[in-house]
Amino acid sequence: MKHTLHQEFNKIFNKEADNAYFSPGRVNLIGEHIDYNGGLVMPCAITFGTYLLTSPNEEGVFRFRSLNFDDKQDVPLQDGYEKKGDNWFNFPIGVIDHFTKDGHELKGLDMLFYGDIPIGSGLSSSASIEVVTAYALNDLFNSGYSKLDLVKLAKSVENNFIGVNCGIMDQFAVAFGEKNKALMLNCDTLDYQAVDSNLGDYVLAIINTNKPRKLAESKYNERVQECQEALTALQKELDINYLCDIDADTFKKYEHLITDAVVLKRAKHVIEENDRVKLAAVALADNNLAEFGRLMYASHDSLRDLYEVSGVELDAVAEYSKTNPDVAGARMTGAGFGGCAIALVKGDAFEDYSRGVTEYYTKKIGYAPSVYSSLIGNGVGLLSVAVN
Repeated sequence: MKHTLHQEFNKIFNKEADNAYFSPGRVNLIGEHIDYNGGLVMPCAITFGTYLLTSPNEEGVFRFRSLNFDDKQDVPLQDGYEKKGDNWFNFPIGVIDHFTKDGHELKGLDMLFYGDIPIGSGLSSSASIEVVTAYALNDLFNSGYSKLDLVKLAKSVENNFIGVNCGIMDQFAVAFGEKNKALMLNCDTLDYQAVDSNLGDYVLAIINTNKPRKLAESKYNERVQECQEALTALQKELDINYLCDIDADTFKKYEHLITDAVVLKRAKHVIEENDRVKLAAVALADNNLAEFGRLMYASHDSLRDLYEVSGVELDAVAEYSKTNPDVAGARMTGAGFGGCAIALVKGDAFEDYSRGVTEYYTKKIGYAPSVYSSLIGNGVGLLSVAVN
């Protein structure tokens, strides 16, 4: 891969790349729809992501090229930058804009991007591009940002330059990911624990439903509102700031305060899911993949029945996975209504699983999913220097 990218860089820019960087995509292993409720999430970096090769130029221009898109852009150094339509290069331009507004001196750069994350799959291709760009600029121009600074910067770019109201989990996971470790992260305080997650004989299967997530944004806002209603009801007798400030046992004692049946279901998912994350961390640290798999299935069932953000496509993946003896667990991951599911599959059975889930899904849904195999990988970093 690296050799091919350097060849392509030479072909496009007629010179060698000086540096190569990589930032992964991410999946959330467990802990869904609780980041905005003061709870814990458990993402990990995956082994595919975004590559960036760079070389300085003397023309004072940023040249953006990609092996994934035909669109290209040359942007001169200037005091401020504007978003240009919906093009992929808005992500690196937004990062450059942030560096510039923070007062950092940049110089012209030729930049070649290549990503092997499926676009629009919910595996954080945008966060991967933002973080790899920010990491590279920080490294090349000695800007002095810490890794956490870069995470916050990338989130700000997504929110304010791109205009997407995301949380911080994606940027955090692709920056701080570690090989064979999951990150148990409090999205509110940004406290986190790297949990040993040696998958042993298993791999992470990522199943892209290939369904556009059209409902996700409107339903997401609806769920946020329902959780706020639940919190307000519980605050009549409990001194809490978030739903996840209590556990499932405490919730049972006070759930009578929530009189709306739908709102009650939402709160029950959130609080029980937060407890599942804590149990999942123990299971992974103990190398108990059977228990971790059970928690994955329980999470999916809760997202389907209590939070109602799944859908026939994601449910089909979970249904098939439960019938396959080589699968420890499976669940939808991300906002829902499409996007991806994940499954913990024995490595030597992955091809059989891929065929089986594709056949089952296609028969039920009418079109095929895309199935990928990944391990838990490292976060953003420098790949190589001066490869000739």
